[in-house]
This record gives sequence, C-alpha cells and structure tokens, in this order.
Amino acid sequence: MKIKVGLGYDIHRLKKGRDLYLGGVKIPHPSGFLGHSDGDCLVHALIDALLGAAGEGDIGRLFPDTDPAYRGIRSVVLLRQVMARLRRRRAKVLNADVVVVAQKPKLAPHVETMKDVLCPILGVTKDRLGIKAKTNEGLGLIGRESAVACWAVVLVEEKAGKKA
Repeated sequence: MKIKVGLGYDIHRLKKGRDLYLGGVKIPHPSGFLGHSDGDCLVHALIDALLGAAGEGDIGRLFPDTDPAYRGIRSVVLLRQVMARLRRRRAKVLNADVVVVAQKPKLAPHVETMKDVLCPILGVTKDRLGIKAKTNEGLGLIGRESAVACWAVVLVEEKAGKKA
C-alpha cells in the first residue's frame, strides 16, 4: 500500500446573474462563478488534490477549458470521472479536508448538504470530509465579494500491483 497526499487550490470570480454551485450544491446568491464549467471552486480544488495525489496533473490538463464538451458542465460530473480514474489505479480516498474562503454567502447552513453530495462520490463517510468556511475579513477580491477561493487536501491509499 502507498499513502499519498494531494493539495488543490482554485479561485473563481463571481458574476451577477449566474447560478452559484459550491460543493455540488446550488446556493441562493445573486452571483455565480465565472468559468467554463459551473465554476464550482470547491470541487475543482478537490479534483486538483485528487489528481495531485495520483500524479496525474491537474483539472486543466484533464478537462481543458478549450474543449466545448466541458462548457457549462457540472463539476461533480468531472469529480465522478476523476474518482473512476482513481478506482482504476486501485486507489481510495481516506480523508479530505477543504477550506472555502468567501465573504458571502454564509456557507455554514450548506455544509451538511455539500457532504451529502460529495461523500458518496468520494467514497467516504461524513466524518472523513471536512468542509470549513472562512471570510477574508473584507480584504482583496474575496473581501469585496468579487471572488471565492478554495483549498483542499486529500489522503489517498493506493494498493500496489496491477491496475484494475
């Protein structure tokens, strides 16, 4: 068995009139993420962390924003594809931890719903997925409510031997 750690980061600008998806959940807010997909930066950070642990690059390499197939796609669909790649490597997620940095909206009321969406995809129980929300204390793009950023770290176990 090999234990691997992956770190992911993503940031997206907010744009009025778009739906806001975060952690696979549609959250009521007047602005949503500007991006090629739904822009769910929490899921994007998780994807980058998972790909990093697997040594498979990053989200932009696997799902390039130049490919029209990914325009408007829900990020949880991409996460399912990444998890299928990990399963083929005989790898599983042991633990994941995410920090969301957003001035608004308040995210605490949505954390359990995010876990309801993400835990089955990641193949973990709720006690193995941490989701924390922080503000940026009014500083910078995030503090001015122009962007949201996310950090994710994952611990992955990969079984030695032939890939499935």
